[in-house]
Amino acid sequence: MDLDGKVAVVTGGNSGIGRATCAALAKRGIRAIGVVDMTPAVTEMCRTVNADLGRETLIPYVGDVTDASFRRTAFDDLKRRFSVVNICVPAAGIVRDQLAVKIDKHSGKAALYPVELFHQTLNLNLLAATYWALETVATVAEDRHVRKLGRWEAAERVQGCVVFIGSVSSAGNRGQISYAASKAALEAVANTLVKETMYHGVRCAIIHPGFTDTPMLHALGKEYIETHILPQTQLRRLLRPEEIADGILFLITNSAISGALWADAGWHPGA
Repeated sequence: MDLDGKVAVVTGGNSGIGRATCAALAKRGIRAIGVVDMTPAVTEMCRTVNADLGRETLIPYVGDVTDASFRRTAFDDLKRRFSVVNICVPAAGIVRDQLAVKIDKHSGKAALYPVELFHQTLNLNLLAATYWALETVATVAEDRHVRKLGRWEAAERVQGCVVFIGSVSSAGNRGQISYAASKAALEAVANTLVKETMYHGVRCAIIHPGFTDTPMLHALGKEYIETHILPQTQLRRLLRPEEIADGILFLITNSAISGALWADAGWHPGA
């Protein structure tokens, strides 16, 4: 898919994989990117990048991606400016790691993984990601309806693409019951949408990154990374956000590629 004239929305766009994806899209000449993040610092980031590019490509939206009213406001503004949002990379995510069942050594009582943490993780990683994607597809579908176009035909150019951010943890990982569940479910969402959204000419895919050098990962602590991650990674290092962004761009621009792309750096967890 040619990015010329296309409009994208990227959540979690101020850091990590989201920020690297914005940079990669901008370098490929995309028309505009709605950069969504909960921190006001995203505004300065967009201003700096736009100054370097010499054009207003990145448009900041500050808010909570789990807030449906904020999501609709952002899309209303993007549709007012550009009519259609062609590409969505919902990269915002959280990790709330804890063993599913843990025995207190003093009381002998079992502590279960807190249900509120499960809700938080699913709400952001799964529900929010899904609905930012659906809003994107909706803009394409509505535009086609206005232009009196029905089912997308192969003679047309691909109209858009959604790339979800999964994880190698979707296969299951110790201490990540909610995170693994959210990412595995996200693959099911991608597999379902890929069967539906091509009616409107929109492709869907998912990339499963390994452990990537992002603020979210570093929240686990240096000792955990050096003890439990690097020894089980063939590259013996963390992935760079730019490497994942390159995979995302590959999924967006190469229309022959569908399904899931694993970018795991040869990570193989122990038993």
